[in-house]
Formats: sequence, C-alpha cells, structure tokens
Amino acid sequence: MASSLPSQPCNIEKTVTQNEVYEEVDRKFFELVQTLPKGQGWMIPALVQYQGFWYPPISVFKGVLLMQNHFTSRPNDIFMASFLKSGTTWLKAILFATMKRDEYEFATHPLLTTGPHDCFPYLDSYICQSDVEALPSPRLFATHSAYSILPKSITDSDCKIVYISRNPKDVFVSQYLFARKMRPQMLPPLIMEEAFELFCRGVSEYGPFFDHVLGYWKASLEFPEKILFLKFEELKKEPAKHIKKLAEFLGKPFLKEEETDGVIDQIVKLCSFDNLTSLEVNKTGTSNFIPEMVVYNTNFFRKGEVGDSKNHLTPEMIAQLDQITEEKLKGTGFTFGESTNIEENSDP
Repeated sequence: MASSLPSQPCNIEKTVTQNEVYEEVDRKFFELVQTLPKGQGWMIPALVQYQGFWYPPISVFKGVLLMQNHFTSRPNDIFMASFLKSGTTWLKAILFATMKRDEYEFATHPLLTTGPHDCFPYLDSYICQSDVEALPSPRLFATHSAYSILPKSITDSDCKIVYISRNPKDVFVSQYLFARKMRPQMLPPLIMEEAFELFCRGVSEYGPFFDHVLGYWKASLEFPEKILFLKFEELKKEPAKHIKKLAEFLGKPFLKEEETDGVIDQIVKLCSFDNLTSLEVNKTGTSNFIPEMVVYNTNFFRKGEVGDSKNHLTPEMIAQLDQITEEKLKGTGFTFGESTNIEENSDP
C-alpha cells in the first residue's frame, strides 16, 4: 500500500500568498525576539519567554507563531502533546502504529526503517519547512507547546489531543542528560546542580514544567471527549490496556478479530524499547527537525525506566522537587504516576 509518511521536512515552492505569510511572520519573529524576556538555555545560550513559556529563539519559536496565526486544523487531525522527555518518542511510535495499522504489515512496517519522529512530525517545526495542507487526513502532529499556546483552530475544533505526562524527577534527569549531549562544545558544560535550579524555577525548554502538565490536565477534565491524558508510568505498566483505550478514544477501536489475531500485542512488541533500540535507523539514523538541529536518533533512547532518577539525584534534590511538586499540585486533584519501581525491560 502506498505510504502516507510525511518524511523529512522539505522546502516547498511557496505561492505569493505563502511568501507574504512567511515574510510577515519573519518580521514579527525578529521584532518579538528583541523584546521578550530572556532566560538561560540548556542546549543553547538563551531562551525567550513567550506567553508564559520558554522557547529557543530559533525556527521552533517561528513555527509557534506560524501555528498560532496561520494553521488551520481539520476535524480528524490527531495531536500528540508532551513536555520534553516524557515518553514522546515511545508514544509517537504507538500512535502511529495504532492509527496506521490498516495500511502496513508488521513485517515491513515503516517503524522498522524510519524513526518515530519522521513518522509523526512536530507541527511547530514542520510548518516552517513544508506544506502541512498537502498531508493526507488524518494528519498526525506532535507538539511540545503548552495548551494555552495552541491556536483556537486546534482547541476549538473537533480534532483530538493525546497528552502524556511523566514524574518530574524522571523528566528532569532525562532532560538534563539529553541537553548535555546536545549542548554545543563552544558553550561551558551545564552541570546538574545548575540545571536543577533552572528546572525548579521553571526555566527550561517549553517550561515551566508544572504549568505545562497542569494546563493539559485541566483541559482534559473540561473536554474529556477531546483530550486524553496519559501517564507514562501507567502506560508502561499496562501498554496493551492503554493502547486499546487510545484506539477507542481516537475513533478507531480494535475489532474483535484484531484482538483475537494479537494485533495489540504486535503493536506493543513493535514499539517496545528493546525493539526500537535494536533497529539500525535508531542506532545510526538522524532526525532533522529544523535546519539548525539534526539529532542522532540514538539520543532519543536512553533507558526508558520508571524511577531511574533516584540513581542520579541527591536526597536533597529529591526532597526539594517532591516539596515543589506537592505545592504545585495542591488543590488540583492531579497526581503523577508512581516513580519508585525500576524495571529492566522498559519503554522509551
């Protein structure tokens, strides 16, 4: 069957109208960047604060402006939202395999030769380089942007949003180790204590972390038919159960015949940590999100464990972050997934 993969973002021949749009956004981008508050970056020298959240002042932020002002959602669009290092790569693979299960055989599945990020592009980077209108429906997009940043064409439409959260201690450690790999050598090393202080203050790419999570949590309570809120730890514990729930939420429930034939179990196996990390594309391949950022796919797979943060954080750090978590969540009714059990065979 013909592939509907978005593939790598590519430059498109823009019409006069499109050129005008991009020129307008360029002007707004450069004007805004000069006036926005600045904060210390983890992977780059500085971040800019826009509408309460921190962004890299490069194409990603420009993509946010394009998304807010010029993106038109379709009723059957599917968006996967997450904070950095919350299980994004894993959930992208699961969602792609679930929604495209009618199109591909497991033996020759695109995920065997294509990284999850190329199967499921980030809207705020893809929109800068490619024609999103050319993608066939249902379109699959990901974003790290906060719920309050999303345009009304997304929040007020019939499209679906799937959000995944993860315990802040594991998120911090995973984000710090990722940033350390991605940080240019021309910058001084980012030590953990420094990054921890920034994280606790909410200064990190797409942060503040707690505002990000609670924004989607509250929206999921208000619009349960539109937003499905998942917890990494629960998905990790019972992947088959939650994949079935995902399919039902997205309007593509598994048929009895599919369940009998073990389709759900095949998706679990295809998207498992062991399988994804063993694939050549995820060992040596790259993902090109924006012209300034080419990332080796291996950087997206570390351990994927629940609770590994205790092997990296000091008791004082754990106590401090636990206290902040308690304060931030007070009165919200929200709790993070349990983060005390470390499992050997886990997912990213």
